[in-house]
Order: sequence, then C-alpha cells, then structure tokens
Amino acid sequence: MSKQLQDAYIVAASRTPIGKAPRGVFRNTRPDELLVHAIKSAVAQVPGLDTGVIEDAIVGCAIPEAEQGLNVARIGALLAGLPQSVGGVTVNRFCASGLTALAMAADRIRVGESDAMIAGGCESMSMVPMMGNKPSLSPHIFDRSEDIGIAYGMGLTAEKVAERWKVSREAQDAFSVESHRRALAAQQAGEFKDEIAPYTIVERSPDLASGEVKVRERLIELDEGPRADTTLEGLAKLRAVFANKGSVTAGNSSQTSDGAGALIVVSEKILKQFNLTPLARFVSFAVRGVPPEIMGIGPKEAIPAALKAAGLKQDDLDWIELNEAFAAQSLAVIQDLGLDPAKINPLGGAIALGHPLGATGAIRASTVVHGLRRRNYKYGMVTMCVGTGMGAAGIIERL
Repeated sequence: MSKQLQDAYIVAASRTPIGKAPRGVFRNTRPDELLVHAIKSAVAQVPGLDTGVIEDAIVGCAIPEAEQGLNVARIGALLAGLPQSVGGVTVNRFCASGLTALAMAADRIRVGESDAMIAGGCESMSMVPMMGNKPSLSPHIFDRSEDIGIAYGMGLTAEKVAERWKVSREAQDAFSVESHRRALAAQQAGEFKDEIAPYTIVERSPDLASGEVKVRERLIELDEGPRADTTLEGLAKLRAVFANKGSVTAGNSSQTSDGAGALIVVSEKILKQFNLTPLARFVSFAVRGVPPEIMGIGPKEAIPAALKAAGLKQDDLDWIELNEAFAAQSLAVIQDLGLDPAKINPLGGAIALGHPLGATGAIRASTVVHGLRRRNYKYGMVTMCVGTGMGAAGIIERL
C-alpha cells in the first residue's frame, strides 16, 4: 500500500565561521569540535524542542579519517550533549556531502520513517589533507579511457572546463574579484549574523620567564577568507598552477578551509507537538553524473533535474548558492544554463568565503535558509560540482 509523502521542515540552521586552511584561525581546532558547536547552536535555535525526539544525525565529510574519522556524526552528536538514543552516520559525496546529508535527513522525514533529524557537515582541511593521509587510487581507472579523468586533480578538470567552454582568464579573475566584493559587503552589512554561531578559540603559549602558560581567548565571528585587497591587477599577476599556459590560479579557485554546519529537520507532527515555526521546507534534491575530467560542469545536469522534481522553473529561483569550486566551472554552468548572475551567490561564494569540502553543503544551506527570510524570497537552491564527475542540487522553500 503506497503512502503519501509528507513535508520535511527546517526549523534550525547554524554554522561556524569558516577558517582558512592550513594556517588560519581553526588550524588547531578539531573538526569534531566544530561540528559539536554547530549542532549545539542549531539546537539552541529551537529551545522548545525536546532533543529526545531526534532519532539520527546524518553528517557529511569528504575525507572521513583521522580527526574526522570513526563516524564523526555519532561522536559529534554525543559530544554535543544529545541523548544517547540519537544515532549518527557519516556520509561522503565529496563536496556535496553536507547537502547529501540534508537531503537524506529530509527523505527520512518525507517517507515517514522519522520525525526529527540532525543534518550537517564538517571538514578540517588544516588537519586532514585534501586526498587523505594515505591516498590510493585503483589502477583499474587506467583500463578505460572514460575513467582516466578520475585521476585528474580538481584544478586540471577546471582547466578542461575553461578550455571546452571558452572561459577566459580575464572572466575568471573578474568573477573572483566580485566574489570578494560581495562577501565583504555582506559581512559589513551583517548578512551572516543569523547563520553564524561565533566560536571562541583558546590559544596557549609558554612564558619562559615566569614558567607559566599564557591563555588567550579569541572570539571568531566572521569568515576568514574575504580580502579587501583583491583586485584584477593583483590576480592577473598570479601564475596558473595546474596546467602549463593554463588560466586557473589560486586566486580564481576556492580556498581550502575549515568549518561545520548543522540543520534540524522535522515533520509536521513535530511542528504541532512543540509549537515550532518552520524556517523553510526542503523541496527536492537531485544528483547527476558527468565525465570525471569535466566534473565542474556537474550542476548543469543536476539543476534541471532538481527543478523538475520540484515542479519549478529556473526563473522561480530567487537565490542560487552555486559553490565556487573554481571560477571557470561556475562561469561555464552559468553560461550553459543561462542563469541570472544577480541571483548567484549574492553574498559571495567559496572563492572568497572558503570551501570546507564536506561541510559546504550544510553551510550554504544555512545561508539560503536565512537569506530567503531576510529578503522575503521564496525559493533558493544549493548546488555544486563534485569530484569524480557529479553535480548535486537541492531546493529550499521559505515558509
């Protein structure tokens, strides 16, 4: 007997500030601690909710090992003070891990298997390197020409996209400058205040003269990445780092970063039981595969699929968080789909704000949830390209 799907409502969305890796403000802060902070902050947004009704925590992490291994979702849930009855599972879809976690949590609600879920993401690129501590690719990726792109570095795939979609170096640099400009303007206007839970870091240093350990606390309230000194002239001086005579540089690529985000998703039953006001509804999610060597174009396939599942048109979207893995791939997606640049990353994107891999989807979902409410918009989307050739997109509706 078929069952009608129910709606999944987001009642809380919080995140940490994003730190630069590997020498930024969170270089000595464990990713599980960042996750704990995000979960606690999300729970604090709904003081009327009994956390005993939360059944599971689904957390995305792109490199789930070392300090963010051993099922960081379950560990994070316990250390955040949630009841021991709350489960935890860590999921990995590389850069779309946090968004996939949110979609999976929403699906559990929608099919009636759960009434309250935590969804989130965490990543420390300071503590856990990009490919992990022991990268090992299967030699069989070289058996077929279609699979060789799996071995390409992300920067090289961006070069392939820039070449195929004819995205110039000048256009990439201009896109990057605008990302920083928007991010700085958003910070100055307090646009991130609703979503960011300030984090206090404790620094200890020995005082050899006194034999004491000096303790200094710093409150981190903003993302560390945006730079006021970013200019076209400055970016033009940077060398391409991924291909000889290429166009992709450190200045028009996303920053390596540390951060975490968490959202609480519930059913209508929980809304009524605890008299909660939903922030938004999770509408649809789609993932599609593309050739690995042009992985950056992935959102071009995922966005139409997510819109179709939601019964919406592209013009219905008021806000699009298109993760800026690279300016080249972002511009190619915008160009191919005819997206409105004014709706893309109105507060800046990963080139300025940072990209803590598995956390980004949850972080950008928090941006959309609160941004839609501030501006009285209806529909927002979070979308990104994904390593090995995928695109993911999720649609959120303000209520």
